[in-house]
Amino acid sequence: MINRIEKILEFWFGTFPNAWTGDESRYDMWFNNGAAYDSEIFSAFGTDYFRAVKGELDSWTESARGRLALIILLDQFSRHIHRGAAESFAQDEKSQQLCIEGISAGDDLNLHPVERSFFYLPLEHAEDMQRQNLSIEAFTRLIQDVPEQYRKSFEGSLEWAEKHRYVIEQFGRFPELNEILGRESTQEEIAFMKEGKFLFL
Repeated sequence: MINRIEKILEFWFGTFPNAWTGDESRYDMWFNNGAAYDSEIFSAFGTDYFRAVKGELDSWTESARGRLALIILLDQFSRHIHRGAAESFAQDEKSQQLCIEGISAGDDLNLHPVERSFFYLPLEHAEDMQRQNLSIEAFTRLIQDVPEQYRKSFEGSLEWAEKHRYVIEQFGRFPELNEILGRESTQEEIAFMKEGKFLFL
């Protein structure tokens, strides 16, 4: 169990240069060219992902790192394995619950700051204002916990969280998911998407 947890986290986060910054070799996968890693993630971790979906890895929540690995599987790897399909988002509710329960247990505080960024990310994906507000609180607290000279990247994470919350404030959902989830868009949502200011896929 521990070996699989650490393999998932090592793949996703790489090696941290210090106590406050992330591995730049992972930035392309995280922010720029995620689709290029889809097949690799499926090959290496598809079995873990489908076991997590079935609840077979729920015992991983007994540790902070195990909970984080579950969140990565269900929130991030789900989007790689099912890219372009509604199944990409089918585990969002479970990953959000893992995050909320983990915050309550203080698991997030036992992780590297960059790990915490991804620990909180499911809340950013929530079509729910209460969870969006919790996202803002979590990312704000994270910035406060980081020395000032290392805060810039974490401030960027908070800005993205604020953009996600703004869309939920406006529509109660993410309009760009409507087509993939079989939902009909309103005229207001169509106009909003045409502006292209707050698109996250």
